[in-house]
Amino acid sequence: MLLLILSYLGGVLTLFSPCVLPVIPFVFARADRPFRRSGLPILLGMAATFSVVATLAAVGGSWVVTANQYGRIAAMVLLALLGLTLLLPALAERVMRPFVRLGGQLQQRAEHQGSVKGALLLGVAIGFLWAPCAGPILGLVLTGAALNGANAHTALLLFAFAAGAATSLAGALFAGSRVFNLMKRGLGAEEWIRRGLGVAVLAGVAAIALGLDTQYLARISYASTARTEQTLIATLSGAAKPTAARPSAGMVPVASALKLADEGPAPALTGATRWLNSAPLSLPELRGKVVLVDFWTYSCINCLRTLPYVKAWWDKYQGQGLVIIGVHAPEFAFERDEDNVRKAVRDLGIRYPVAMDNNYAIWNAYHNQYWPAHYLIDAQGRVRDHVFGEGDYAHTEAAIRQLLAEAHHNVTGTMAPPLPLPAGGVMAAAGNDGNISPETYIGSERAEHFASPERVQQDRIVHYSAPSQPALNQWGLAGQWKVGDESATLARPDGAIVYRFRGRDLHLVLGTPHGTPVRFRVTLDGAAPGADHGADVDNSGNGTVDGNRLYQLVRQQDGARERTFRIEFLDPGVQAFAFTFG
Repeated sequence: MLLLILSYLGGVLTLFSPCVLPVIPFVFARADRPFRRSGLPILLGMAATFSVVATLAAVGGSWVVTANQYGRIAAMVLLALLGLTLLLPALAERVMRPFVRLGGQLQQRAEHQGSVKGALLLGVAIGFLWAPCAGPILGLVLTGAALNGANAHTALLLFAFAAGAATSLAGALFAGSRVFNLMKRGLGAEEWIRRGLGVAVLAGVAAIALGLDTQYLARISYASTARTEQTLIATLSGAAKPTAARPSAGMVPVASALKLADEGPAPALTGATRWLNSAPLSLPELRGKVVLVDFWTYSCINCLRTLPYVKAWWDKYQGQGLVIIGVHAPEFAFERDEDNVRKAVRDLGIRYPVAMDNNYAIWNAYHNQYWPAHYLIDAQGRVRDHVFGEGDYAHTEAAIRQLLAEAHHNVTGTMAPPLPLPAGGVMAAAGNDGNISPETYIGSERAEHFASPERVQQDRIVHYSAPSQPALNQWGLAGQWKVGDESATLARPDGAIVYRFRGRDLHLVLGTPHGTPVRFRVTLDGAAPGADHGADVDNSGNGTVDGNRLYQLVRQQDGARERTFRIEFLDPGVQAFAFTFG
């Protein structure tokens, strides 16, 4: 029942995703018909077709993909004809008389006793074309379909998702039909409305044929619904919201033999949107190997500081039976972009397989809640150990060696000492001071300790003033900023962010949505940082935002101290997401 509710709510949310735009004209093309005999059958046909196709696609072979492609082509032809009959009925009949007759028959059926059948046929065609944005909830459902196969429960969950989408579309259709009727009566604009809908239908067919619904529109819509969906999952399941895990107890020596519990069969690795450094992997084909599943995201400082150890284990043990799979589950929208993730994997020197888990399918299958998180799977495919957060590296390496020995692999080499591995920049180990400033988000959804005198106005360009004397852990904006859910965007040059922090290191997740470099200048207590500059800043405090990632701006030579940090951006367009400290 919980999954049914989640599926339905996930479907309702699709109305707020731009990727639903291409199918809206097909639904609204019948807005002037009675809802029960036209709108409702269209939506039911759409929901039923999507649930059947999605169920088979989640578990079927290549024949399902091929069959669905033929179905999509036929649907596009049918709906393009519908658009032509709306736009240029006379010309369409002369040029394509035999085919347009089919569209005319559909219209006649819509006006007489066969209207339900004609509308249902159009709904089936829309169902073949509808590719909803695959957020966390749909990812959870599709993962269950892949694990459990095609069955009534899987089809019911997918139908619940489609029914949720149909419900929200029905509300939009009901409101739209009222508007259309008023326009026709008040303005006599029936002909122009019909032609406008014809253009919209043809534009929708073109968008789907070009793949915009599954590529560009799905990408830009993810940020608007994914966090809401993940919150729904956490709320209804009673789980905590995903978060970056703080460092764990540390790196302590371990005994030669560990008591590793059997935590049950490892969930499948299905649902990844893309695999990097490898073809798609599955646990059955890895039977006999020891597998380390590492949940991470490339702008998470806790994840970045674990990478030297994970890469060292790969170098040492991948020839002795260890497989490491990095599951990249994004926190921010830009981390969903394949080009960004590929660049991060390359720049960070990651050579083991990485699964892009944009839909949180693997994340939800493991019931994970943290970045980073390590799950160790033995040669029989069972989870035997897990670690959340940084640290415990000696324990994890001892567990790797023990599971390799259990699998009768010849383990050579010695265990690394429980000391920080040499690494620079953002991958260097955290400082020893536990009294540091907390992770701080800039976007309005999770912002805390905002100290500018002006009130934050969501999604509006506002002039903010920096707090004159911020208290510890308080921060503020200066200049013209537009604050959204997960970030703040600078609208004019010479904007700034001020933060009174305590810590050895200060990091800030920054990005440029259009790829244009943005220059900045950093000061500490009003002066250039000098030797206390971070890896992305020079002695004078100068640096450039050249991509979407985490930037190390401060590394104090004398350890954690309380300072007033200010970063001034000389160019507009920068996006600021979150501060982290070390």
